[in-house]
Amino acid sequence: MSLSDLRDLFTFSMSPIELMIRGSAIYVFLFVIFRFVLRRDVGSIAISDVLLLVLVADASQNAMAAEYKTVADGMVLVGTIVGWNWVLDWAAFHFDAVHRLLEASPLLLVRNGRILRRNLRKEYLTVDDLMSELRKQGVDSVAEVRSALMEGDGEISVIRRDGRRLQRPRDLPT
Repeated sequence: MSLSDLRDLFTFSMSPIELMIRGSAIYVFLFVIFRFVLRRDVGSIAISDVLLLVLVADASQNAMAAEYKTVADGMVLVGTIVGWNWVLDWAAFHFDAVHRLLEASPLLLVRNGRILRRNLRKEYLTVDDLMSELRKQGVDSVAEVRSALMEGDGEISVIRRDGRRLQRPRDLPT
């Protein structure tokens, strides 16, 4: 590999601004799809985490496999994607309105031992899905539950009628 080939590897094949605009557009488009179109799954990781992993993996792969003309193109694109993730996390931390927009609010699934079927339908959960999650937390009957909420990350929090908040076994200290 000559010095000229090495230099060409680290120059841009297109404008860094164009790469940033492309990366930003894809990030925002995919975020909107993940946040507002796809349902949250019980026990899933955060939407932004999945999005970041997928986009960075794809951008990095393209940079490494010569889909882009240069490595620098891939570096700018990955930097843009990571930058958007950081900006959204920062904005959600500092501004409640942004936090409410980016993070799904908790959804009440059980109130005083009664299943709220309308809310289950919103998340495409069956009663069997709910009961499975309750059993995983040591609850045999929905009558034992004061409230059960699906959190923004898809986890289900349960507060028993006796006031104890249940923790899943993996959340308990070892």
